[in-house]
Amino acid sequence: MSLGQELAPHLPFLRRYARALTGSQTHGDAFVRATLEAIVASPEDFPKDVDPRLGLYRTFHAIWSTANIEEGEEPGGNGSLGPEGIAQARLSRITPMSRQALLLTSLEGFSNDDAAFLIGVDAADVETLVAEALEEIERQTHADVLIIEDEPIIAMDIEMIVRDLGHNVTGVAVTRSEAVAQARSSPPSLVLADIQLADDSSGIDAVKDILAEFSVPVIFITAFPERLLTGTRPEPTFLITKPFQRATVKAAISQALFFDAATAPAA
Repeated sequence: MSLGQELAPHLPFLRRYARALTGSQTHGDAFVRATLEAIVASPEDFPKDVDPRLGLYRTFHAIWSTANIEEGEEPGGNGSLGPEGIAQARLSRITPMSRQALLLTSLEGFSNDDAAFLIGVDAADVETLVAEALEEIERQTHADVLIIEDEPIIAMDIEMIVRDLGHNVTGVAVTRSEAVAQARSSPPSLVLADIQLADDSSGIDAVKDILAEFSVPVIFITAFPERLLTGTRPEPTFLITKPFQRATVKAAISQALFFDAATAPAA
């Protein structure tokens, strides 16, 4: 099996991680593209003594830590990002190491040892970094959250997680029209959305309707993340895979709010 064939199944999830890490589909994908270009240019440098997935993420982190985007260039030198892009690109570089450790272990499911290998620290340090990230989460400003989910048990589970984090749930919608109506009635500061809704309407369409009226971060929840990470259409920045772990939801919510707060205009 070729290296490309070994890496292909892991690319959708690297895209997910890169977007969560940078807070942007555009910049996350740029880092993934630069990672693949580096592998193609120097396949002999690809880690040979580890699992291909670990090698892929390790190469990504090497690009992440060294990419020169201070002048507004995308990783790999693929063009100017413009003033807003420069700000977002610089922000992406300061995602704390603690959050990297949290995303790798909670969102991507790596062990502490694997996460340590990927970010270049001791395994014992990963626990400390994750604890720091969780402490930071506790200090985050509380958000008003709209949940779009048609499965009652799953909706209750998500609502419990959201409330346990100290956030307020403005409503639980099960259809596209209901979601839009609830957003208009109580504008949320975060949306958690399933893809397939009760009346066969689309959670993606519901989110598009909401984003046409409000600027709000969105986390999509789906049992088939690879269907939304094909690279052939607009795709989500934050994505949770069903069945999910509490820590995964917690990490995704925290990261979405982290970037939303960091990019919000000063009062």
